[in-house]
Amino acid sequence: MKQNFTVRQGALDGVEAFLSVAQHRSFRKAAAELGVTPSAISQAVRTLEARVGAALFIRTTRSVGLSEAGERFRARAKPAFEELVAASAVARDLGQRPAGLLRLTVPRSVVPILLEPLIASFCRAYPEVEVEISANEELVDLAAGGFDAGVRMGQFIAADMVALPLSPPFPFVVVGSPDYLRRRGKPERIDDLRQHACLRIRRTDGSIAPWSFVSGNKPIEAIVSGPLVAHDFPTIVGAAVEDMGLAQAPRPIAAGLVKAGKLVQVLEPFAVMAPGVFLYYPSRHHMTPKLRAFIDHVKSRSGKARSQKTR
Repeated sequence: MKQNFTVRQGALDGVEAFLSVAQHRSFRKAAAELGVTPSAISQAVRTLEARVGAALFIRTTRSVGLSEAGERFRARAKPAFEELVAASAVARDLGQRPAGLLRLTVPRSVVPILLEPLIASFCRAYPEVEVEISANEELVDLAAGGFDAGVRMGQFIAADMVALPLSPPFPFVVVGSPDYLRRRGKPERIDDLRQHACLRIRRTDGSIAPWSFVSGNKPIEAIVSGPLVAHDFPTIVGAAVEDMGLAQAPRPIAAGLVKAGKLVQVLEPFAVMAPGVFLYYPSRHHMTPKLRAFIDHVKSRSGKARSQKTR
């Protein structure tokens, strides 16, 4: 038996009561089914009839029947109401367990370094969650874009977001190919960059990012020039491998190529530190189970990684 039946104002007021009376041909049986008094059912039906502008039942002291208006109303209202009940059940189910579509906005460079192993293990642990990754360098409004969470470097995350670290802090390194450095020489000072082809990043606001360094405790921004401007770090690092010039990028992106001997790191004493990569999401209020499961999975994996490093 259903409990807590109330008559609410709005388009659906009285529809459930009407359909129950129409099914049982009885106000008393409808009241018993919905767990309310017969007078509450009568009031709900009267309110619905007043709003519709037509009598929906033909009532006598011995029976209740549908009027022509009532028959037509039931023919349309019954499937619509059943669909609404089914939709509520689906939404309630998604609100109680990790399931459905989890949408993430992520910089392209982060996907192979951090997300591929994390997403693989998450999908194995939660097979009812489907993950969609939008590889996008732009800072995206999560709510407006329909995203559950995003991944960005810490300095780019809005203050009203909750941030969870995915990586430790790392330096921004300057790298060039061995052939390029043989031709142009290895820069030893920041000012030496004036004589070099520097591959640059265009920010989401349209400006070209200067290269950032630190000398002692003093931050320095260098305005550099070169033959290529791109919107993501993998592109400029790839261009550096092709001998086009020097690139400044997060060390995790260039580390594999440096280890393989395809790139050489320069200006190491002046490398500036970035706060790391973070998963960010709106306030913890009204968090869906799928997002909560993903956050817990990230925390669990991060905890295991820290534990392995201390062994």
